[in-house]
Amino acid sequence: MTLHAKGVISVASETVHPRLSPPAGPPAAEADASVGPDAGSGLDPAFALHRGGKMAVRATVPVRDADDLSLAYTPGVARVCQAIADQPELVHEYTWRSKVVAVVTDGTAVLGLGDIGPAASLPVMEGKAILFKQFGDVDAVPIALDCTSTDDIVETVVRLAPSFGGINLEDISAPRCFEIERRLQERLDIPVFHDDQHGTAVVTLAALRNAARLSGRELAELRVVISGAGAAGVAIARILLGAGVTDVVVCDRKGVVSTDRADLTNVKRELAGITNPGGLSGPLASALEGADVFIGVSGGTVPESAVARMAPKGFVFAMANPTPEVHPDVAARYASVVATGRSDYPNQINNVLAFPGIFAGALRVRASRISEGMKLAAATALAEVVADELSPSRIIPSPFDERVAPAVAAAVAEAARTEGLARA
Repeated sequence: MTLHAKGVISVASETVHPRLSPPAGPPAAEADASVGPDAGSGLDPAFALHRGGKMAVRATVPVRDADDLSLAYTPGVARVCQAIADQPELVHEYTWRSKVVAVVTDGTAVLGLGDIGPAASLPVMEGKAILFKQFGDVDAVPIALDCTSTDDIVETVVRLAPSFGGINLEDISAPRCFEIERRLQERLDIPVFHDDQHGTAVVTLAALRNAARLSGRELAELRVVISGAGAAGVAIARILLGAGVTDVVVCDRKGVVSTDRADLTNVKRELAGITNPGGLSGPLASALEGADVFIGVSGGTVPESAVARMAPKGFVFAMANPTPEVHPDVAARYASVVATGRSDYPNQINNVLAFPGIFAGALRVRASRISEGMKLAAATALAEVVADELSPSRIIPSPFDERVAPAVAAAVAEAARTEGLARA
């Protein structure tokens, strides 16, 4: 069974494996002149890069002759299949399952584009898959589902699960995303992780740890206001509370999420019960008065006058893309640390700092799930990568810092072992 150890295929980015044959069709230079959104005027380079897709499947073993074929496929493969049938745990050793993740979406909340459907979401899912490979050496397969019902999505993913070691839920709109993740976690014994929630939360916590460290403050001293009560906002609030922040206020379009509001969803009602210890109400601007931290995951706009009323030397993490809730130049007039979701400003809070290492660590030990403790460990490890290099423009590592994924993976694997969630 040596040939089949760890599987016989993997997923590869076209750019990482240039020897792979290009997709059928005319060369890009010829096609650019006649086909595509900018036909006749020169193709947008994004379209040039995406032509034919960004990834492919490649073999990890040779099939050069009859002997190779008899081992990789019949009759040799039958012996491996029978062994797995007799001892199901062998699937992790003799297939790719222990190292591959499904990137699953229904296309209802894609980047800043909203509900564009499964087909239009596929370039993003391919992108996510190659980021898994590039930054965490984790194989990933994009799966865009042509259904939006919570029941349909859950049942479909459960039926797909035997092929994968983990499930990364992506760009599924709230509030359905919360129930979908919860139900899949209950039914599957592999990690299920909604990156829009937890990846964002892990990186935000890491950045906040270092901003607090840089200013000589503890997390428990900070009053935090979050703009946005969707997937990311809810997850950030929860992870900050778990990390020791005691005063968190979350705002949606109608203002502070508080227990006196009658228009809250079940998720927001539960959130109101664990946040807003001062019993605030009213608009975001009033909540920001005297706040130490603003975290934006809403896509709205915060007026400069509201930022000016924050506590001195505060932190502004305005993470909406492409237009932050507070322009970095405006935020810098009042805050001691400014972060965004953009790559053209310092302190980019980018999910790619979290999800590759989190899954790499979870898969390494065959964790049954990703716990809150594993997320907190990931955030701490991520913060520590640049703990000795801190400055107002460097509270979080670059996505291209090669120390990131190994540090996060090691911390997640160790936390899984400590919590009894590891099986290898």
